Amino acid sequence: MFDGNEVVATLKECGVTHVVWIPDSELGTWETALSSAQEPKLVRVCREGEAMAVAGGLLLAGQRPIVMIQCTGLFEAGDSLRNIVYDLNLPLFLVIGLRGYYGYQKGKRTDTCPVFAEPILRAWQVPYTLVDPQREPVTRLRDAYRDAGAKKRAGALLLAE
Repeated sequence: MFDGNEVVATLKECGVTHVVWIPDSELGTWETALSSAQEPKLVRVCREGEAMAVAGGLLLAGQRPIVMIQCTGLFEAGDSLRNIVYDLNLPLFLVIGLRGYYGYQKGKRTDTCPVFAEPILRAWQVPYTLVDPQREPVTRLRDAYRDAGAKKRAGALLLAE
């Protein structure tokens, strides 16, 4: 998994102003680094739909937030995601923990998150990059974020867990 300090440094390098999140699963291991950093500002929310709305407001105010949630939160937040990305046409960027990915790859289907996360992103027409943090560097986060920004569109990083 990516180290929290590496994630914070990468977000700063990208100019991210706020991290709107619910610290589920592996993403929660970054909490110490994110909460102790001056930048980007950490914004904790109660529900994933709320995370989308808060990030949308920040985007409208000229800030550069990202949303960090788990895949089940993506499922819960679909309507908010639709409003932010399509109705308001805002370039929202998401980091989504893909819980159960490694087990799914081994044929263990005890967690259905990997079954549905990619099809849901495709259905919402949100381009995404699937990253295996056990084998790939944190620079993949930077590259995915910058690619979405350069194209002025929403995007997502699916982080295998």
